[in-house]
Amino acid sequence: MLVVTRLRTPASSSGIDPRAEQDLRAGLLRALGILEAKPGFVTGGVGRNVDDPTLWVLTTRWENVGSYRRALGSYEGKMHIQPLMVHALDEPSAYEVVEEGTDLNEAQPRSIG
Repeated sequence: MLVVTRLRTPASSSGIDPRAEQDLRAGLLRALGILEAKPGFVTGGVGRNVDDPTLWVLTTRWENVGSYRRALGSYEGKMHIQPLMVHALDEPSAYEVVEEGTDLNEAQPRSIG
């Protein structure tokens, strides 16, 4: 499973707040470090958009959806990762990995709303 979480640096009235940018960057790198230590983690990375420097991304790949959900639900996930999600864009973030010869889940929404 692939997770792509896009986040936006909080803006101040004068534009990009350098302190907020530093805090978000540090928080994302810490989140990645926490996730890397969890069972089922495969790989991940943090990036910043080249055209819009206020847009960041945290990508992770997991053996399965259960591993990802357990990692987020862990003590460290609740204390250090979930607070960052206030900056996340409101969009779906979990994807099936499509590879030759694999079956995909049924094409239907997983949640209501």
